[in-house]
Amino acid sequence: MGYTDLKFKSGATFLITGGAGFIGSNLCESILGMGGTVRCLDNFSTGKRENIESFINHTHFELIEGDIQNYETCAKACIDVDYLSHQAAWGSVPRSIEMPLIYEDINVKGTLNMLEAARQSGVKRFVYASSSSVYGDEPNLPKIEGREGKLLSPYALTKKMNEEYARLYTELYGLETIGLRYFNVFGKRQDSEGYYAAVIPKFIKSLLNDDSPTINGDGRQSRDFTYIENVIEANLKSFLAPNEASGQSYNIAYGGQEFLIDLYNKICELLEKDIKPIFGPSRPGDIKHSNADISKAREILGYNPDWSFECGIEKAIEWYRENLQ
Repeated sequence: MGYTDLKFKSGATFLITGGAGFIGSNLCESILGMGGTVRCLDNFSTGKRENIESFINHTHFELIEGDIQNYETCAKACIDVDYLSHQAAWGSVPRSIEMPLIYEDINVKGTLNMLEAARQSGVKRFVYASSSSVYGDEPNLPKIEGREGKLLSPYALTKKMNEEYARLYTELYGLETIGLRYFNVFGKRQDSEGYYAAVIPKFIKSLLNDDSPTINGDGRQSRDFTYIENVIEANLKSFLAPNEASGQSYNIAYGGQEFLIDLYNKICELLEKDIKPIFGPSRPGDIKHSNADISKAREILGYNPDWSFECGIEKAIEWYRENLQ
């Protein structure tokens, strides 16, 4: 893996907001495995206690149950923290269209609370989750930082606002911030439940249950599916990137392009299932095609993803087979 040889100062403390979520819990686990001290802040609105069960009693792990909408909680969580990975947010484009006020409160105000708390506490580096959704209706592929289109959802707007606030905190206050524009992350612990579940665990769960999943649209939309290990690498390398990397955002993906119908057929093949999908209407706010240019992250962050879509999907299916049945 592309991060196990990274060296952090002895006794470094890492704060992971949303640490009981899909990406956050994987980050917590990896940092603990490298010998780091981890503090997790989560209110369990979308995170799950079972995601942190395997290391909840680790001597270098601390859980703060609290909400990023409360500044005092954020300030407490940042005390004596060296590195902060801000993953806490509400995801899902469709849900943000239904609940824009909640997204503003959690994703924007919550992030601003964390930025200010980190500044006041002297956190060395603030790395945060942005999203490929900030590219909006920009039609050109691959997606390149600095070439964005018109935003298509409240979720995308919250992520773009996070980027602007982080840039200002670097330029005005000297807080070193790095934004990671995730492209369709997948892997172990990703939620397979509910209407807003991500497409890969949703497909896998339906097929394991011999049900026909629904594909929104014609299946010809494409995504740059990115295995979770690549995202962990990006976060850890962002903590150690040179100072001039700060105040900017970076595409975090593998650099591939998979059509949804091909993804579905691949999962069917790996699960040895022959089940036809149901095709439903396209979802408002969704980007049609997504494929990332990751050269900026390679050059500045040293990001060099090891995990292809093919390797990642096999590993993910292996985990879901063990944990969904």
